[in-house]
Amino acid sequence: MRELKDRVAVVTGGANGIGKGLATRFLEEGMKVVVADNDPGDLEKAVTGLSALGEVLGILTDVADAASVQALADAAVDRFGAVHVLCNNAGVGGAQRFSTIPHATWEWTLGVNLWGVIHGCRIFQPILAAQGEAYIVNTASMSGFLTGGYLTPYNVSKAGVVSLSEGLAFEWATEYPHIGVAVLCPAYTATAIRHDERNAPPGHVPRAEADPTLINHQEKVNRTIEQGMPVSQIADMVVRGMAERKTHIFPHPEWLKLWSDRLARVTAQADPPAAEN
Repeated sequence: MRELKDRVAVVTGGANGIGKGLATRFLEEGMKVVVADNDPGDLEKAVTGLSALGEVLGILTDVADAASVQALADAAVDRFGAVHVLCNNAGVGGAQRFSTIPHATWEWTLGVNLWGVIHGCRIFQPILAAQGEAYIVNTASMSGFLTGGYLTPYNVSKAGVVSLSEGLAFEWATEYPHIGVAVLCPAYTATAIRHDERNAPPGHVPRAEADPTLINHQEKVNRTIEQGMPVSQIADMVVRGMAERKTHIFPHPEWLKLWSDRLARVTAQADPPAAEN
């Protein structure tokens, strides 16, 4: 998908991080952008700032709720008449050991990271199918290909996004060949995902409280994230990836060596490496 000018993009989790980077890049390409986010303050601030670049619509959205995603789709079509690019980007993270993770945290993580993508693909598919050319970009992670410790809900959700995206790309190559599907798989990227708990649901126990012995590991991960790749570079790669009709977008291709190592261990039926904390 090379021509973006005057087309419409919907970006979930669009008020911060990779989502805001994507919204910014799309506006620079001359697109109209619908920014979806579940934080009203962040959403208002983002829309105000992004509006200097072009036409922006902000919609408060809980991607884990199918009715909320449907309302997002309806609002986008009501305002702009079509959607050509959908970025299912909203996500939460969190380093924590399995034995300390409550049920509510599992539901929250899978609800946002996996069900949010499923809802987006399912609800927007008829809208995208009605266009001459369209694209879905689902944000996963290199964690979708790896299985390190202390990140189990996140890993599970991102592996699901990889599988979903590859499956849709395979099916739609025949059924809807004008809809491209890509899965974005970054490693460490400079985002504020460490603050995801500000919008956590009831029943979620703050990670520092639920698993205080892992605090040093959590802080190490967060520092590495904050020093990661700028979101503007990620957005550039997404635009190029759509133009080149890619199914996989790897901003950190050097991490594929870890995936290759994992494949070798699985093939050899070797024990996984011990987790660091």
